[in-house]
Amino acid sequence: MNPKSYRLNRPPKKTTTSPPGSSSALIKDQQPKTLGYYLKSNYRFLFPYLVVLICVSSFLFVYAPPSNLLREVATSDENIPLIIVKEENSVTTSFCPALIDGKVNITAEEKDGEHVGMLCCDRSHHRTDVCYMEGDIRTDVAKSASIFLYNNISDQNHHVYEEKIRPYTRKWETSVMSTIDELTLVSVTNSSTSTDNDGMKCDVRHKVPAVVLSTGGYTGNLYHDFNDGLIPLYLTTERFKGEVVLLVLEYHSWWMSRYNSVVKKLSNHKIVNLGSDRRVHCFPTMIVGMKIHDELSIDSRLVPDGKGIQNFQALLHESFAGDKTTSTDREPHHRKRPKLTIFIRKGSRVLLNLQQLIKKSRSIGFQVGILNPKRTTPLSEIHSVLSTSDVMIAVHGAAMTHFMLVKPGSTLIQIVPLGLNWAADEYYGQPARKLGLEYVEYRVGPSESSLSKEYGLNHPVVTDPSSITSKGWEETKRIYLSHQNVTLDVRRFGKVIRRVYSNYLHRTNKKHH
Repeated sequence: MNPKSYRLNRPPKKTTTSPPGSSSALIKDQQPKTLGYYLKSNYRFLFPYLVVLICVSSFLFVYAPPSNLLREVATSDENIPLIIVKEENSVTTSFCPALIDGKVNITAEEKDGEHVGMLCCDRSHHRTDVCYMEGDIRTDVAKSASIFLYNNISDQNHHVYEEKIRPYTRKWETSVMSTIDELTLVSVTNSSTSTDNDGMKCDVRHKVPAVVLSTGGYTGNLYHDFNDGLIPLYLTTERFKGEVVLLVLEYHSWWMSRYNSVVKKLSNHKIVNLGSDRRVHCFPTMIVGMKIHDELSIDSRLVPDGKGIQNFQALLHESFAGDKTTSTDREPHHRKRPKLTIFIRKGSRVLLNLQQLIKKSRSIGFQVGILNPKRTTPLSEIHSVLSTSDVMIAVHGAAMTHFMLVKPGSTLIQIVPLGLNWAADEYYGQPARKLGLEYVEYRVGPSESSLSKEYGLNHPVVTDPSSITSKGWEETKRIYLSHQNVTLDVRRFGKVIRRVYSNYLHRTNKKHH
């Protein structure tokens, strides 16, 4: 651009060659001034205040409750701000997470003798959808797969409003989500429809909130039981301190039997099986779906009271040990050898020279135990072993999830077969470190994998696993998960065991001095 063009908007300089009064020779005092020039000249001192005003206004626009909600100055007994419903307008989506987290409370004000309510959904997370309902809530799941909210805050021109949700925490995985029962949340503004007719009379009226979840999908696999179920359930319900009713879709009696002690720590009330219970259950508040952060972990920065994965682990210890705690106080004082527990597998990713590993570990100084749990093995039995172990060893797989039951500060050794480096760290390595464990990863060499005998040491399956795993999960599963066993180089693995033993002695001596 021509530099002269920058000067076109400036007041022209005073000249003496042009006659007075000509348009090209206006003196500075007579030159017509733009609004910007006028403001700069007379109100320059106001600019900082204007910037502050704009910033504050923007903040209030983004974070303040919607116009239909009025925040009270007073707070509840739990120091949670109260929100009082004043008008019939929809609640903004950005405000919904605060309701789900309990950062604010909603007090439904009566309108024409009826309590008004609200429905909103947070669909911002790539892993899960969560909806929040407040007001006159009634279930009709067994008949119509619907939950009704009467007298909702909404545009009066829209008397019926619906949200659909599948309450499972693998939202991005369309194949499994298609198997999860879908619920329709029906919000009705016309109070006349909330009368107890058409079979919607309350059979059971609850005074506490409800959380709706599904135990379908991958439930039954230990990793998914914890990652997709128990940890999200803890995240969503912990703030209620037991005063919450769990409504379960695709209910399995074996799930309740296996995790009953954990569920009882989260809810003081009987579980409702939505698939078979045809009664109309009425609630004042309901959360449909569950929150989730990351693989087997909790981001304490996202939790209102700052609780993290260590708090969840403490709940597990309380659940499976009762009044007993997982500490060195439970262990015999005469035991001098640290305890190492090895999980063994059958079918695939089997440790073919297990006995050599046991012998080597004992020679280094460990007391060695073996765990071969079945699906029916009570978690309390597994917990009783792991909670007194100093080291846990397992080959990559769902059984690795048992590290959630080890005592704080212990060591986890994951044996990683070929082609599974990323999955091993993503699903178990990072979560173990977040839990505060000493995490050791032993990556199997080509000659230690049974694939070297099946394909040969020079085959891409052995030399370049990434070329196979890049083809997708099914190919990865077929080759590296389903058809691979391990024969450890005892000399090489022994160095790892010896280092772990030395670290244990160092920590123990440090505690006693």
